[in-house]
Amino acid sequence: MVDFAVNVRSSTPPQWLRDRLASRLADLGRYPSAADQRRAIEAVATRHGRRADNVALLAGAAEGFSLLANLRPRLAALIAPSFTEPEATLTAAGVPIVHVVLPPPFTLADARVPDDADLVVVGNPTNPTSVLHSRDKILALRRPGRIVVVDEAFADAIPGEPASLAADVLPDVVIVRSLTKTWSLAGLRVGYALGPSQVLRTLTSRRAHWPLGTLALEAIAACSTPEAITEAAQGAERLAALRAEMVAALTATGVDVVDGRAPFVLFGVPDAELMRKQLDNKGIAVRRCDTFVGWDGSYLRAAVRPEWPQLLSAMAEVLR
Repeated sequence: MVDFAVNVRSSTPPQWLRDRLASRLADLGRYPSAADQRRAIEAVATRHGRRADNVALLAGAAEGFSLLANLRPRLAALIAPSFTEPEATLTAAGVPIVHVVLPPPFTLADARVPDDADLVVVGNPTNPTSVLHSRDKILALRRPGRIVVVDEAFADAIPGEPASLAADVLPDVVIVRSLTKTWSLAGLRVGYALGPSQVLRTLTSRRAHWPLGTLALEAIAACSTPEAITEAAQGAERLAALRAEMVAALTATGVDVVDGRAPFVLFGVPDAELMRKQLDNKGIAVRRCDTFVGWDGSYLRAAVRPEWPQLLSAMAEVLR
């Protein structure tokens, strides 16, 4: 199938990254070294202008969310719709949660976060809406005694990362970043968290030994070099141009496209599930959205890909 459902950038990592990972295969007979871990941490810290103790390496951004219960929140507010891992892990740990469901156009101007929530989780840009919230709107979520966790898994896919807080050293904000999507490392899962050292120590306090393997550590170090950052930035520019073309074509078909910046597009159709099934029959996979909290079957999400004309052509046949 032509896959618009999954947001991984490409079907394979770039050749230089594959070569670098392959060069470490002979080391897999040994446990990951402290030197490899330090090198990866220092590369991330340098990339964001942080101290090394402001970095926690993760087996993908999802691992960061699976550790949230270690912060022992009394009430967690989850800005919805969003990535579902925080809800799953907090609910399993018995943490009370409240969903702050944003109505269209899905901006934080409509967020009604309970004052007593001591943990707030928000995506920026948000998945699946693709909406990019301003730095000021994210910072406005802060309160005394509250930790704000910002999921920036797609931030490096936006030219200039204008809304990112990754370089801001704040005592109550944790940023979770992913390298999985941009560098096509879904089979390896790599990411990291940025935040105050004490909060990160608490967050990661109950992990198993060697939570990241040698190849994951190598990937983090490799994807945090100045050359890799430049390559990612160039890719973000290409994605933005491709997204503009895709959005214009979708809008021309008459569907309601949500205004966003992420490397995926959210659009509304009268019967999204019927549309999804008919596209599936034509060999086109898109992401259903009725599984997100607070939503019905009105939206579909499609990754930005060069093959978007195939999606538009299939949709046109269905809509006729």
